[in-house]
Amino acid sequence: MVKKLKLKIFWLINISLNLIILGVILLFSIMNYKNTMNSGRLMIDRFSNVGIKREYDEGIVNDERGFENIEVDISGVYSITIENSKIIRNSNKERNEEIEQYALKISQENKEEGIIGNYIYKCRKSRNNGYDITLVENESAVKHIKLIFIVASVGIIFSLIIVYIIAKKVSGIIVKPVENTLEKQKQFISDASHELKTPLAVIEANADVLENELKDNKWLKYIQNEIESMDKLINELLLLAKIENVDSIKSEEKFDLSNEAETVVAVFESMAYEKKITIKTNIQKDIILNGNKEDIKHILSTLVDNAIKHSKEDKEIDVEIRKEKNEIVMKVSNFGDPIPEDEKKNIFERFYRIDKSRNRNEKRYGLGLAIAKSIVDKYNGKIQVDCKDGITTFIVNIHN
Repeated sequence: MVKKLKLKIFWLINISLNLIILGVILLFSIMNYKNTMNSGRLMIDRFSNVGIKREYDEGIVNDERGFENIEVDISGVYSITIENSKIIRNSNKERNEEIEQYALKISQENKEEGIIGNYIYKCRKSRNNGYDITLVENESAVKHIKLIFIVASVGIIFSLIIVYIIAKKVSGIIVKPVENTLEKQKQFISDASHELKTPLAVIEANADVLENELKDNKWLKYIQNEIESMDKLINELLLLAKIENVDSIKSEEKFDLSNEAETVVAVFESMAYEKKITIKTNIQKDIILNGNKEDIKHILSTLVDNAIKHSKEDKEIDVEIRKEKNEIVMKVSNFGDPIPEDEKKNIFERFYRIDKSRNRNEKRYGLGLAIAKSIVDKYNGKIQVDCKDGITTFIVNIHN
């Protein structure tokens, strides 16, 4: 639980900070790019034919509006007209094949402005469905734009690393008090359960003595019944505390899961018979699992026991175990009342019971599935429940 909470907080911090930093970097990059492009656009407008008919002749510009003999440096400036994918006019006397190829490419891309090579260009459609393209060499501006993108990329990578470290550190600090509280809670449950064992054993021994003297006594029966309930609860609490206090699987060994599963199911045959329930098995042969035999048997026992107690009479329980690639899949299905959709996420929580009064009478305290889930988590597996057409199916996936 703590690991999941820590992971959620980590991703929340990580994503939030990265979005903020990414937004700032992108905003900075876009603003710089636009400023650079605006500078290039102003330069292009000085030499383009937008609203002005210019004729270039050895650096002399003639303007129809009366401005004549204005000297400008047109080196590195090209004004090209393209019609039908052919160049029909090039303002620069010195022909440059590279520039002409750039112009043809621009006309095919059909973009109004942009960067190509070391040139900033502007393109507009002419009257004859051709293109008037103006290119201005501006190496410094192009390098600046490229530098912006390089700095932005490096900044993003660097920020991802820094944010990852910060998020990991901060999530650990935030979760630490919760982790300490849960550890104390686990320790209290473990200690309290151990301490209750001794007085409960004394009460049980005295009740047995009284039974020999009083014979059939309903009050004594009530006491013995509650002793049995408390004993079961304490044992489940101790088991849960033991599982949750261990981070790894203990006593790993290779064993035949198929044989062990058949044995577990056989134990419940009499219990199922009393409720007029049939247990049908579909267990793949020779499934070898590397793990703790008792852990796996406990998972299967919990699911079969749960299926029998919640199944309707004269119905069938299906137990299926198979191997799929590197996974062991266990399914236990029964016909019965479906689990409400909003209850599914809670049934694996400790002490959670859907029908509290019924489970109390049957000495069920909502720990069975919580224990099963804790065991499955040790194997980095997954346990889930599915309800469809009156059939409730518990599915366990364990990596092998």
